[in-house]
Parts: sequence; structure tokens; C-alpha cells
Amino acid sequence: MLVTGGAGFIGSHVVTALRERGHEPVVFDVRSDPAADVRAPDAVRAALAGVDAVCHQAAMVGLGTGFADAPEYVSRNDLGTAVLLAAMAEAGVGRLVLAGSMVVYGEGRYVCAEHGVVRPGPRDEADLAAGRFEPPCPVCGAALAPGLVAEDAPADPRNVYATTKLAQEHLAAAWARVTGGSAVSLRYHNVYGPGMPRDTPYAGVASFFRSALARGEAPRVFEDGNQRRDFVHVRDVASANVAALEADPRAGVLTAYNTGSGTPHTVGDLAHALAGAHGGPSPVVTGEFRLGDVRHITADSARLRAELGWKPEITFEEGMREFANMV
Repeated sequence: MLVTGGAGFIGSHVVTALRERGHEPVVFDVRSDPAADVRAPDAVRAALAGVDAVCHQAAMVGLGTGFADAPEYVSRNDLGTAVLLAAMAEAGVGRLVLAGSMVVYGEGRYVCAEHGVVRPGPRDEADLAAGRFEPPCPVCGAALAPGLVAEDAPADPRNVYATTKLAQEHLAAAWARVTGGSAVSLRYHNVYGPGMPRDTPYAGVASFFRSALARGEAPRVFEDGNQRRDFVHVRDVASANVAALEADPRAGVLTAYNTGSGTPHTVGDLAHALAGAHGGPSPVVTGEFRLGDVRHITADSARLRAELGWKPEITFEEGMREFANMV
């Protein structure tokens, strides 16, 4: 099977996990070969020869540096996916596992004591600047209780990256309907672990914190540190990809699965766990914010566990100790 982005952070772990299960993954990645670009039709057609499934990990990730990144995100994520799917249709390759993302949901699930489940709108810059980080009920303005998001929650992407990840799913669903192929989107939550990109605007928060500690600096925590996320280890994500590739296919549809640990932690928890494991300075809560960020987003991964028999094996504490002390 073909693994696009197979030399990258998550892709390289997927390749290792597939080999351990006796599969023969073929890596297609511009890191190892500049010609291996999913936007290049001839290169993709050649890579699909003899392939029976595709695990599509190649993407431009992270929140980025502003809207100026939009053309590059759309090109790499959406044009690249369209070129790949067109080549798969031509070659008769009928199975796809897509690296999806929880960012397609926007804000997470919220419950108002009076109005039940509600969907708060984008947070206001003036509120954030004043330190009012929690989104209020859009009906009455009361405080909300965050909860777990299921796969049937409405999509509401809040930044360019999120928009491209949702478009990838729509393209894959259209491909499945037209070709009768099987498509799975694994909606990754906050993936961390060995090989995580470092010191770029596109890296994840765990990487930023670890890099600060490696420099002897305190991790800088945005907002008040109480943002809830689901931090899932990259090896668990790799095993979810294997489970999806080995499962009985569902023809003609795209099936989405939340892929998280199932145990929410705050960003502050993350910073303190890494600092403690590394033996570095305590985190500093800065009150800074990024407009494209959401407040709380955590997953209900019950469908993935029930339907594919997957479960995470690496605890938050174990994963943080390993990640904090990587060379």
C-alpha cells in the first residue's frame, strides 16, 4: 500500500506499524524524493502501480502564520488530494485511509444549563484581550459546560487549515460515491511523540513546550492554560491507521472516526507534565491568544473502539515522560 507523507511525523510511524503487521508500505514523500509530490499527476500514477490501498498522510499542517498561507494550504492539501483521488480512480485503487483532523468541528461540544447543546460562534477579539476566554451561550450569554464531540457533530472549521481538512473529506466522499471505493477519515486530535516537527509556525503546542524546555526556558502557555484538548500518542495514531486499513471496507461511502486518547487534559496540564518530566522551569501563563484557536475540543472515540477494535495503549503520563526526554 502507498503511504503519502510516509517520511513525515505521523506517516513514518504508520509505515513502521504496517511493516510490523506484515504489510509492504511504499513511501511517497517529498522529504525523501522531491519528485514525490501528490500534486504531480505523473508521479502519483507511477507510485500507484501495484498498490491496493492508499494511506494519505501528506499535508501542510498547523495553524500557520496568517491568511497569506491560504493558497499553499489549499494547493498542498486539497489540490494534492484531488490529484491523488483522480489517479486512484484511473488505476482502480479502491481503498483510502485519510489523515483527517478534529479541527473540522471548530469549537467543541457545549451545554447550556437552560438551552441544552449549543454552538457558540467565533470568539471575539475584545473578549480575548480582556481575558474572557470561555465562549458564552449564544442565546443567553451564560457559562457553558464543555463535553466530548461525536462524529455526527456539525462541521464548523475556524481557520484555513481546518477548511482544507474538511474539503479533503468532501473530496474523498465524492470519490467513494463515484467509484464505489472505501474511504475512512481518521480525525486526529492533538498528536504528539517522537519525530514531531520542531521550531516552526506549523508545529504543535507540545513541540513548542518541549523546545522551550530544551533551551532551559519556561513553556509559555497561551490564554489561561485551561483550554481542553485530547493529546494522543503518535504510535497509537499509527495503530489506528493499521486498524482502518485492515478493517472490512464499506463501499461507496466515507466513514469518519475520531482518533483521540479519550482522556481530556488542559494545555496547562501538558505544560506542567512536560516541565516536570524534563526537570525544567515551571510554565508561565501569558494570557496571549491566537484568533484562529478554539477554546475546547475533545473527542469521543467510542466509534473507533467499537467498530475497528482500536484502543490507545500509551497513557498521558507515559507519553509525556518519553516525549520530554527525547534526544
